[in-house]
Amino acid sequence: MPVWGGGNKCGACGRTVYHAEEVQCDGRSFHRCCFLCMVCRKNLDSTTVAIHDDEIYCKSCYGKKYGPKGYGYGQGAGTLNMDRGERLGIKPESVQPHRPTTNPNTSKFAQKYGGAEKCSRCGDSVYAAEKIIGAGKPWHKNCFRCAKCGKSLESTTLTEKEGEIYCKGCYAKNFGPKGFGYGQGAGALVHAQ
Repeated sequence: MPVWGGGNKCGACGRTVYHAEEVQCDGRSFHRCCFLCMVCRKNLDSTTVAIHDDEIYCKSCYGKKYGPKGYGYGQGAGTLNMDRGERLGIKPESVQPHRPTTNPNTSKFAQKYGGAEKCSRCGDSVYAAEKIIGAGKPWHKNCFRCAKCGKSLESTTLTEKEGEIYCKGCYAKNFGPKGFGYGQGAGALVHAQ
């Protein structure tokens, strides 16, 4: 015989969950509106939920809190960052601060195992995962931009003058030949009447 007015208790709020609003996860019932990540409070579903003990998380917060730590872990090389989830309320374990080497040795061994080169634009250390060589010098990916217009550069669109890098358009405009018919292309040549 059914129990009138009753049902399972919500794993988050503890109130009664009726069948129409029930979401089940790991043998427990939740209200749809209570089935949220414990950290960021995003709505969850069967593809985004990650469970740890009696707590439910989205996969992103779960990875930050319980996943592997250190260089190279995360969502791929394009998104490596130092976010440890503090803004989401995750308390980081004590981490020893990184101390860069002061070794002046410029050998390949020193560069690979501790001595980082300096970025030609900002002067900060450039590590292998973010290093681009242009005009014979190291650059961060974000610093590898035209000095005039800020456009992102590639080895095919790069022009160098006096240690600074430019896109081909800015180089031609600022350092190329001057005079009638130069620098604007054929579309700018005008016949005077």
